Amino acid sequence: MSAASCLRSEDQFLCSICLDVFTDPVSTSCGHNFCKNCINEHWNSNDQYLCPLCKKIFYTRPELLINTLLTEVVSHSSEQQAAKPGEVPCDVCTGTKLKALKSCLVCLTSYCETHLEPHLTASGLKRHQLMDPVENLEDRMCMKHDKPLELFCKTDQTCVCMLCPVLDHKTHEFVPLKEEYEGKKAELGKTEAEIQEMIQKRRLKIEEIKHSVDLSKEAADREKAEGVQVFTALKESVERSLNELIETIEEKQRTTEKQAEDFIKELEQEISELKKRSSEVEKLLHSEDHLHLLQNFPSLKAAPPTKDWTEVSVRPPSYERTLVRAVAQLEETLSKQMKKLFDAELKRVQQYAVDVTLDLDTAHPHLILSDDGKQVYCGDVKKNLPDNPERFSKNPCVLGQQSLSSGRFYFEVQVKEKSKWDLGVARESINRKRQIALSPKNGYWTICLRNGNEYGALDNLAVRLSLKSQPQKVGVFVDYEEGLVSFYDVDAAALIYSFTGCSFTEKLYPFFCPCTNDGGKNSAPLIICPVNQTV
Repeated sequence: MSAASCLRSEDQFLCSICLDVFTDPVSTSCGHNFCKNCINEHWNSNDQYLCPLCKKIFYTRPELLINTLLTEVVSHSSEQQAAKPGEVPCDVCTGTKLKALKSCLVCLTSYCETHLEPHLTASGLKRHQLMDPVENLEDRMCMKHDKPLELFCKTDQTCVCMLCPVLDHKTHEFVPLKEEYEGKKAELGKTEAEIQEMIQKRRLKIEEIKHSVDLSKEAADREKAEGVQVFTALKESVERSLNELIETIEEKQRTTEKQAEDFIKELEQEISELKKRSSEVEKLLHSEDHLHLLQNFPSLKAAPPTKDWTEVSVRPPSYERTLVRAVAQLEETLSKQMKKLFDAELKRVQQYAVDVTLDLDTAHPHLILSDDGKQVYCGDVKKNLPDNPERFSKNPCVLGQQSLSSGRFYFEVQVKEKSKWDLGVARESINRKRQIALSPKNGYWTICLRNGNEYGALDNLAVRLSLKSQPQKVGVFVDYEEGLVSFYDVDAAALIYSFTGCSFTEKLYPFFCPCTNDGGKNSAPLIICPVNQTV
């Protein structure tokens, strides 16, 4: 055994001052060993240079010698680290518990490198079964027979010792622990692969969510920028219209004031002339000169020429039409801006267009569907069709094959040349066998046409719609999470109506009702059109 092995007693590794493993071990001339820092601090804090162990007094501070052998031994021992939380400690170490290197299933003890050496060298101990260090070695022993657990009972799915098959599990199936270990390890490998796949999917979902947030932020920033641009333009338009209105009113007032000033100036001039004539007449009246009065009488008898002011007046200008024209002009500007906004909104929702086809299994027996599933109208003859649960039995309605349970979708339907129709979306659980009012509380979000020109939104309380033009093509947009169903006049790029604040909890399907034929007056079909996604 090497000199280092001979010194591996724990006490030999401890400094007598700090009582811990040596750090930079040095020797005094009396032959005792200390940590270099410990002995220096000890001498710095005392009046005498005294050896802490043998009490030898040095009259001058002695020279400290590096103990190379002890340094080597300590360095070797330091490679065996103290057991950290969660690691198995050596059961033999009495001071600092070093990390165990192996556990013995015979001794039921865990050993560090130093205390494991007898098991590697002594012939009697070499036969002991060693394994990687584990805690609670007693749990690896059979509680009943006090023997190591070496077999696996497949019948009871438990670990047993060599005596268990003989005494307690006679008819059971057994395999060595290693064999079962390999099988379970393979299963765990699959589990680990599945877990890693799940982790990867969730990481991808995180990236997807982050990407959605980024897209949402981009959309929000874009919408804010457009909002600022639109409202700035509207504000400037309003201010410009207001300035023009004020300028027009002030110009009218200036014209009125100028007219009044001209009249007053003319009147004052006539007054001045009349006063002059009055003065001359008054002077002549007081004259006693007969000849003078008679000579001047003809020229003073008649009043000086003046204007007839009877019909002359200054009327305040009328401002009503001025204000009305200004507001009308502003309304026209706002209408143009609204048209631009709806154009942009319609283009955005058209991005969510889906290819909708009619579901023949849901169609009422009076309905006639085109072969491509894009057109439907109401016939006069009721077809003999199976009354399956999906089919409408009372109302001439049909659903689309496509459904929505999240996200957004959009489709367009041609409605021209029809006098009656219902159009929108319906939830999956609607009652298709009874005549029920179309309303959100009954699972329908629709608009309608009646009598050729009466439009309405079939909300829980019906809403009559005043439209500037009759839609020839209607766009239907649904935002499931937002709880929104909107209808657009596609050709006019105008919003017809929106159901907002809806709470969707099941699948939604496109809903079509061409209504009855009405003696041929309403024979035109509802036609699902391809969406022209203009940019």
